[in-house]
Amino acid sequence: MSYRISDECIACGVCEVECPEGAISQGENIYVIDTRLCTECAACAEVCPVEACIPENKATA
Repeated sequence: MSYRISDECIACGVCEVECPEGAISQGENIYVIDTRLCTECAACAEVCPVEACIPENKATA
């Protein structure tokens, strides 16, 4: 299971800087995670100010 970035993303870029695998990049409107590179370290989730980095299988509200 990798992480993904929900629509709650405010495109601040903090997660991209913290990702040790370089799996996060700027998408069209929000940041995106390349699931092939994500190692589930949760560094992105730890720094996200709006809790937009969530496990891939977590349901959205």
